[in-house]
Amino acid sequence: MTQQGVQQFRLPDVGEGLVEAEILSWNVRPGDEITVNQIICEIETVKAVVELPSPFAGTVRDVLVDAGTTVEVGTPIISVDTGGGEPGQPAEEEPQDEAREPVLVGYGAKAGATRRRPRRRPGAPPNGASAPRPGAPERPAAVPPPQPPVAPPPRPAPGARAGGPPVPAKPPVRKLAKELGVDLRSVTPTGPGGTVTREDVQREHSVAAAEPSAAAAPEAAPTRPAAQADREERVPIRGVRKHTAAAMVNSAFTAPHVTEFLQVDVTKTMKAVRRLRERPEFAGLRVSPLLLVARALLTAVRRHPELNATWDEDAQEIVVKRYVNLGIAAATDRGLVVPNIKDADRLPLPDLARELQELAETARAGRTTPAAMSGGTITITNVGVFGVDSGTPILNPGEAAILAVGQIRDMPWVHKGRLKVRKVTTLGLSFDHRLVDGELGSKALRDIGTWLTDPEATALAWG
Repeated sequence: MTQQGVQQFRLPDVGEGLVEAEILSWNVRPGDEITVNQIICEIETVKAVVELPSPFAGTVRDVLVDAGTTVEVGTPIISVDTGGGEPGQPAEEEPQDEAREPVLVGYGAKAGATRRRPRRRPGAPPNGASAPRPGAPERPAAVPPPQPPVAPPPRPAPGARAGGPPVPAKPPVRKLAKELGVDLRSVTPTGPGGTVTREDVQREHSVAAAEPSAAAAPEAAPTRPAAQADREERVPIRGVRKHTAAAMVNSAFTAPHVTEFLQVDVTKTMKAVRRLRERPEFAGLRVSPLLLVARALLTAVRRHPELNATWDEDAQEIVVKRYVNLGIAAATDRGLVVPNIKDADRLPLPDLARELQELAETARAGRTTPAAMSGGTITITNVGVFGVDSGTPILNPGEAAILAVGQIRDMPWVHKGRLKVRKVTTLGLSFDHRLVDGELGSKALRDIGTWLTDPEATALAWG
């Protein structure tokens, strides 16, 4: 029967035209009291991990979708008893099917609205399993059929906090714990402020794997070859990694790539970085060579606007952007993400440094939003942080160019007619040859190199 006081929250489109998302974890259980804008769950789209706030205040009546389930936008995921019987979107009848595919009002049954993917390995928590919240009532369940005896759960590590408050850990660490079947409450934290780190989870997993099972036979089993499942690991292609792979394949086979390289003496750039760190405008900010590389690229775009363009196949037009949303490629536990700084060309250098710092911290925490990754116009990928000299980067779809920056290292260099040891890096500029011909690409790369060779003099000369 329909209950007027129960509201259903349907999975919203949290990005630009997203059609589905995976429920990573729930922060609430049936019986919990929640408020408007309280974070109720964490989802992963093809672009990012996003926290969903509740649009209702009241008591959680039911969680309609288990964690680990991929659902389509518009599917009811939770019902909340608002307690007032006020008008709004009523909840439908409880579905009798165990798959629990709710009916979308006005559209009939939503075929395939949910689909479950197998868990990664035996021993991991079942779909939807989550840490009990203090004081929350238990959800009634049907009496299960008799089950064969199973081994007792792994022993809690020192400092286990079963039944206590939520364990502080970043989303990538929670994801790793879920994959390894490690209960975060049994992990002894070593991170700042009692935070559980990746190393803590891996250590707990190793200890648990090394302990003999309580259900093991008294005598050791005869030695035999390891099962194939123990020799391979299968990782589902989904979320950010799936989106990145599809985008890169599309880019590689759509845009004709050309890559040019230039070695640059950046000794003066490194000196400028050290001086900027001492200025009061940059107090509390992390000033790195990437900041000046970004300024060099923005200067080159101003001098060569066609570098900041896109190819509109449908309209048969080249669209030159008069603004620069500067993308910065960032490697995360969930795959490569490319958030961008909106209108980066209009920012003074201290503000650009602040935006770069916030972008990096957000990406490392796994909190980059879909909006932050939409609308980029040109990108920098810093492969030098991995000790790599250069590479041939693949264009972000819809962009005309991407700049790769290699490691900065000491190299012999002819300076003022004499052989000296200088700070040198290699720049690699990939561009879409439909939009940028060899002459334009070469001039743009030359200007970036000129700016980094002597940033202060070049900035004064070019304005």
